[in-house]
Amino acid sequence: MQNGEPSRTALGAARHRADHQKLDGASIFRDPLAVAVLTPLAESADRSPTAAREDDAARRRLRLFIAARSRYTEDALADAYRAGIRQAIILGAGLDTFAYRNPHSSLRVFEVDHPATQSWKRQLLADTGIGVPASVTYLGADFERDTLEDVLAAGDFDASQPAFVIWLGVTIYLTRPAIAATLNTLGRLAPGSELVLDYGEPLGPQTAEERAVAEERDRRLAAIGESWISRFTPEEIAAELKEAGLAVVEDLGPVATFARYLGTPTAPERPGPHILRAEVV
Repeated sequence: MQNGEPSRTALGAARHRADHQKLDGASIFRDPLAVAVLTPLAESADRSPTAAREDDAARRRLRLFIAARSRYTEDALADAYRAGIRQAIILGAGLDTFAYRNPHSSLRVFEVDHPATQSWKRQLLADTGIGVPASVTYLGADFERDTLEDVLAAGDFDASQPAFVIWLGVTIYLTRPAIAATLNTLGRLAPGSELVLDYGEPLGPQTAEERAVAEERDRRLAAIGESWISRFTPEEIAAELKEAGLAVVEDLGPVATFARYLGTPTAPERPGPHILRAEVV
């Protein structure tokens, strides 16, 4: 991120969620606020958040993965709520809208994010008339500098009770030490706590075209100070979780994810984005 500026990749993810509602008919994940929260940006942004544009295969695949990870997470959170969890922590909340359409009457939601991104989000919510429920608490943090333990202590988080933690679209932008520090805090949450995160695998062999696309993406991300830094194999992330006191419950690779939510044929997995669910042990 640029100093003092909100996250540009948070805007990118929000655009994909909004486009999923428009271009895919919310076929995987329905978010009635995804388009609305971006409305104030339509005039000043370089393009309308949900403008019809070339829908190439790579863009569509990323958009559907972002929709799938949100669907997976909110389904898992609903299961956790039925099991008695009453606290949710969203790490790197960006422009996620769950807290403002939260269907669980007794669930408290702690949104943890960089103060600049948080301030920007709150202004967008105010501009669109999306109300902030009393169940929402905002906690500012820089994951590379602040410890999650200190951040949560500054809020009204009840460390004696289990929590459901959402960490989407973040780990790839952090250094491994910062990821380990956050996982160590999560591993000390109350028994019964759960975590859903996503992560990227190391890239496999690429065609010349794929390399060119990746290099262009890397240049764009570096220019806004949000480079992709950390990737893990499934074995590596499982080991990191175990070291922190967490156990993998499920790890879906890209083939399994699209088979579950799009009904595509199952096939051998290949490197790509994963959705992982873990629990405190």
